[in-house]
Amino acid sequence: MILAAASFLLLIVLPVDFGYVWFALILLLNGVGMGLFSSPNSAGVMNSLPASQRGAGAGMLATFMNSASVLSIGVFFTLMIVGLSSGLPSALHNGLVAHGVPAADAARISHLPPVATLFASFLGYNPVKTLLGPHVLHSLPAADVHALTGRSFFPQLISSPFHGALVYAFAFAIAACLVAAFASLLRGGKYVHEDATSPAAAPTGVEPVEPDAPERGPRPAHRTAEESA
Repeated sequence: MILAAASFLLLIVLPVDFGYVWFALILLLNGVGMGLFSSPNSAGVMNSLPASQRGAGAGMLATFMNSASVLSIGVFFTLMIVGLSSGLPSALHNGLVAHGVPAADAARISHLPPVATLFASFLGYNPVKTLLGPHVLHSLPAADVHALTGRSFFPQLISSPFHGALVYAFAFAIAACLVAAFASLLRGGKYVHEDATSPAAAPTGVEPVEPDAPERGPRPAHRTAEESA
Protein backbone atom coordinates (compact mmCIF):
# COMPACT_ATOMS: atom_id res chain seq x y z
CA MET A 1 0.00 0.00 0.00
CA ILE A 2 2.92 2.34 0.61
CA LEU A 3 4.19 1.59 -2.89
CA ALA A 4 0.74 2.30 -4.30
CA ALA A 5 0.57 5.59 -2.39
CA ALA A 6 4.00 6.53 -3.77
CA SER A 7 2.78 5.80 -7.31
CA PHE A 8 -0.19 8.16 -6.88
CA LEU A 9 2.17 10.83 -5.52
CA LEU A 10 4.36 10.43 -8.60
CA LEU A 11 1.28 10.81 -10.80
CA ILE A 12 0.58 14.14 -9.09
CA VAL A 13 4.07 15.50 -9.75
CA LEU A 14 4.12 14.10 -13.29
CA PRO A 15 3.91 17.02 -15.76
CA VAL A 16 0.97 17.32 -18.12
CA ASP A 17 3.15 16.75 -21.20
CA PHE A 18 4.70 13.60 -19.71
CA GLY A 19 6.70 10.99 -21.54
CA TYR A 20 5.13 7.59 -21.98
CA VAL A 21 8.11 5.74 -20.46
CA TRP A 22 7.76 7.53 -17.12
CA PHE A 23 4.00 7.06 -17.14
CA ALA A 24 4.40 3.33 -17.81
CA LEU A 25 6.94 2.97 -14.99
CA ILE A 26 4.58 4.66 -12.53
CA LEU A 27 1.74 2.38 -13.59
CA LEU A 28 4.06 -0.60 -13.15
CA LEU A 29 4.90 0.56 -9.62
CA ASN A 30 1.19 0.90 -8.86
CA GLY A 31 0.46 -2.59 -10.17
CA VAL A 32 3.32 -4.13 -8.21
CA GLY A 33 2.18 -2.42 -5.01
CA MET A 34 -1.42 -3.52 -5.43
CA GLY A 35 -0.35 -7.07 -6.28
CA LEU A 36 1.93 -7.34 -3.25
CA PHE A 37 -0.99 -6.32 -1.03
CA SER A 38 -4.00 -8.05 -2.59
CA SER A 39 -2.95 -11.70 -2.42
CA PRO A 40 -1.43 -11.70 1.11
CA ASN A 41 -4.37 -9.64 2.39
CA SER A 42 -6.89 -12.14 1.01
CA ALA A 43 -4.86 -15.02 2.44
CA GLY A 44 -4.70 -13.28 5.83
CA VAL A 45 -8.48 -12.83 5.89
CA MET A 46 -9.15 -16.45 4.98
CA ASN A 47 -6.55 -17.85 7.42
CA SER A 48 -8.12 -15.96 10.31
CA LEU A 49 -11.44 -17.77 9.86
CA PRO A 50 -12.39 -21.25 11.02
CA ALA A 51 -12.73 -23.78 8.26
CA SER A 52 -16.51 -23.89 8.62
CA GLN A 53 -16.81 -20.11 8.04
CA ARG A 54 -14.42 -19.64 5.13
CA GLY A 55 -17.15 -19.88 2.53
CA ALA A 56 -19.06 -17.01 4.13
CA GLY A 57 -15.80 -15.12 4.63
CA ALA A 58 -14.91 -15.43 0.96
CA GLY A 59 -18.36 -14.13 0.02
CA MET A 60 -18.07 -11.16 2.37
CA LEU A 61 -14.57 -10.38 1.08
CA ALA A 62 -15.78 -10.41 -2.53
CA THR A 63 -18.79 -8.26 -1.58
CA PHE A 64 -16.63 -5.64 0.09
CA MET A 65 -14.16 -5.56 -2.79
CA ASN A 66 -16.86 -5.19 -5.47
CA SER A 67 -18.76 -2.58 -3.45
CA ALA A 68 -15.58 -0.58 -2.88
CA SER A 69 -14.74 -0.76 -6.59
CA VAL A 70 -18.12 0.69 -7.57
CA LEU A 71 -17.97 3.29 -4.80
CA SER A 72 -14.48 4.40 -5.84
CA ILE A 73 -15.74 5.25 -9.33
CA GLY A 74 -18.36 7.57 -7.85
CA VAL A 75 -15.82 9.16 -5.52
CA PHE A 76 -13.33 9.62 -8.37
CA PHE A 77 -15.78 11.38 -10.69
CA THR A 78 -17.16 13.48 -7.83
CA LEU A 79 -13.69 14.75 -6.97
CA MET A 80 -12.94 15.33 -10.64
CA ILE A 81 -16.08 17.45 -11.08
CA VAL A 82 -15.32 19.39 -7.90
CA GLY A 83 -11.80 20.10 -9.14
CA LEU A 84 -12.99 21.12 -12.60
CA SER A 85 -15.63 23.42 -11.13
CA SER A 86 -12.95 25.46 -9.39
CA GLY A 87 -10.66 26.08 -12.37
CA LEU A 88 -12.47 25.30 -15.60
CA PRO A 89 -14.91 28.27 -15.84
CA SER A 90 -12.21 30.95 -15.77
CA ALA A 91 -9.93 29.03 -18.13
CA LEU A 92 -12.76 28.42 -20.58
CA HIS A 93 -13.93 32.04 -20.46
CA ASN A 94 -10.47 33.51 -20.97
CA GLY A 95 -9.64 31.09 -23.80
CA LEU A 96 -12.83 31.85 -25.71
CA VAL A 97 -12.54 35.61 -25.29
CA ALA A 98 -8.93 35.48 -26.49
CA HIS A 99 -10.15 34.07 -29.82
CA GLY A 100 -12.80 36.72 -30.39
CA VAL A 101 -15.84 35.07 -28.83
CA PRO A 102 -18.21 37.71 -27.34
CA ALA A 103 -18.01 38.00 -23.56
CA ALA A 104 -21.68 37.12 -23.10
CA ASP A 105 -21.35 33.87 -25.05
CA ALA A 106 -18.08 33.03 -23.32
CA ALA A 107 -19.69 33.59 -19.91
CA ARG A 108 -22.67 31.43 -20.87
CA ILE A 109 -20.48 28.53 -21.97
CA SER A 110 -18.08 28.81 -19.03
CA HIS A 111 -20.93 28.45 -16.53
CA LEU A 112 -22.19 25.19 -18.00
CA PRO A 113 -21.79 22.06 -15.80
CA PRO A 114 -18.31 20.56 -16.17
CA VAL A 115 -19.67 17.03 -16.64
CA ALA A 116 -19.95 17.48 -20.42
CA THR A 117 -16.40 18.80 -20.60
CA LEU A 118 -15.13 15.87 -18.54
CA PHE A 119 -16.67 13.20 -20.74
CA ALA A 120 -15.78 15.10 -23.92
CA SER A 121 -12.14 14.95 -22.84
CA PHE A 122 -12.42 11.19 -22.23
CA LEU A 123 -13.96 10.69 -25.68
CA GLY A 124 -11.43 12.93 -27.45
CA TYR A 125 -14.18 15.23 -28.70
CA ASN A 126 -13.98 19.02 -29.05
CA PRO A 127 -17.39 20.38 -27.91
CA VAL A 128 -16.57 24.03 -28.64
CA LYS A 129 -18.25 23.97 -32.06
CA THR A 130 -21.46 22.57 -30.59
CA LEU A 131 -21.39 24.91 -27.58
CA LEU A 132 -20.84 28.07 -29.62
CA GLY A 133 -23.32 27.26 -32.35
CA PRO A 134 -23.30 28.40 -35.99
CA HIS A 135 -24.52 31.91 -35.20
CA VAL A 136 -21.41 32.68 -33.13
CA LEU A 137 -18.95 30.88 -35.41
CA HIS A 138 -20.19 32.74 -38.50
CA SER A 139 -19.44 36.07 -36.82
CA LEU A 140 -15.81 35.18 -36.08
CA PRO A 141 -12.77 35.39 -38.40
CA ALA A 142 -11.86 32.19 -40.20
CA ALA A 143 -8.54 31.90 -38.35
CA ASP A 144 -10.28 32.01 -34.96
CA VAL A 145 -12.90 29.49 -36.07
CA HIS A 146 -10.14 27.14 -37.23
CA ALA A 147 -8.31 27.52 -33.92
CA LEU A 148 -11.43 27.05 -31.77
CA THR A 149 -12.62 23.94 -33.61
CA GLY A 150 -9.16 22.42 -34.10
CA ARG A 151 -7.63 19.50 -32.27
CA SER A 152 -5.24 21.45 -30.03
CA PHE A 153 -7.38 24.28 -28.58
CA PHE A 154 -9.66 22.24 -26.32
CA PRO A 155 -6.97 19.91 -24.88
CA GLN A 156 -4.65 22.83 -24.12
CA LEU A 157 -7.55 24.79 -22.62
CA ILE A 158 -8.58 22.14 -20.11
CA SER A 159 -5.14 20.66 -19.36
CA SER A 160 -4.46 22.83 -16.32
CA PRO A 161 -7.96 22.50 -14.73
CA PHE A 162 -7.96 18.79 -15.54
CA HIS A 163 -4.61 18.30 -13.80
CA GLY A 164 -5.90 20.21 -10.79
CA ALA A 165 -8.94 17.94 -10.63
CA LEU A 166 -6.73 14.86 -10.82
CA VAL A 167 -4.80 16.14 -7.81
CA TYR A 168 -8.01 15.92 -5.74
CA ALA A 169 -8.63 12.34 -6.85
CA PHE A 170 -5.03 11.20 -6.39
CA ALA A 171 -4.82 12.83 -2.96
CA PHE A 172 -7.85 10.82 -1.88
CA ALA A 173 -6.22 7.67 -3.28
CA ILE A 174 -3.04 8.37 -1.30
CA ALA A 175 -5.05 8.80 1.90
CA ALA A 176 -6.94 5.54 1.27
CA CYS A 177 -3.69 3.63 0.61
CA LEU A 178 -2.12 4.93 3.82
CA VAL A 179 -5.20 3.95 5.85
CA ALA A 180 -5.01 0.46 4.33
CA ALA A 181 -1.29 0.26 5.11
CA PHE A 182 -1.90 1.24 8.75
CA ALA A 183 -4.72 -1.30 9.07
CA SER A 184 -2.47 -3.98 7.61
CA LEU A 185 0.25 -3.06 10.09
CA LEU A 186 -2.17 -3.46 13.01
CA ARG A 187 -2.97 -7.00 11.87
CA GLY A 188 0.43 -8.15 13.13
CA GLY A 189 2.29 -11.24 12.00
CA LYS A 190 1.04 -14.35 10.26
CA TYR A 191 -1.95 -15.93 11.95
CA VAL A 192 -3.71 -19.18 11.08
CA HIS A 193 -6.93 -20.07 12.87
CA GLU A 194 -7.00 -23.58 14.29
CA ASP A 195 -10.26 -25.16 15.41
CA ALA A 196 -9.66 -26.74 18.84
CA THR A 197 -12.79 -28.94 18.66
CA SER A 198 -11.60 -31.01 15.73
CA PRO A 199 -8.28 -32.91 15.60
CA ALA A 200 -5.97 -31.36 13.08
CA ALA A 201 -4.47 -34.65 11.94
CA ALA A 202 -7.71 -36.64 11.64
CA PRO A 203 -8.21 -37.92 8.08
CA THR A 204 -11.32 -36.80 6.26
CA GLY A 205 -14.29 -39.20 6.47
CA VAL A 206 -13.17 -41.09 9.65
CA GLU A 207 -15.76 -41.02 12.41
CA PRO A 208 -14.44 -40.20 15.91
CA VAL A 209 -14.54 -42.94 18.56
CA GLU A 210 -17.18 -42.42 21.25
CA PRO A 211 -15.62 -41.88 24.71
CA ASP A 212 -17.91 -44.42 26.45
CA ALA A 213 -17.38 -47.23 23.91
CA PRO A 214 -15.41 -50.20 25.34
CA GLU A 215 -12.04 -50.83 23.90
CA ARG A 216 -11.88 -53.90 21.76
CA GLY A 217 -8.70 -55.59 20.77
CA PRO A 218 -8.11 -57.30 17.45
CA ARG A 219 -9.78 -60.69 17.07
CA PRO A 220 -7.22 -63.45 16.35
CA ALA A 221 -7.60 -65.18 13.05
CA HIS A 222 -6.99 -68.74 14.42
CA ARG A 223 -7.42 -70.19 17.94
CA THR A 224 -4.92 -72.65 19.40
CA ALA A 225 -5.85 -76.24 20.39
CA GLU A 226 -5.83 -75.37 24.11
CA GLU A 227 -8.23 -72.46 23.54
CA SER A 228 -10.51 -74.72 21.57
CA ALA A 229 -10.51 -77.29 24.37
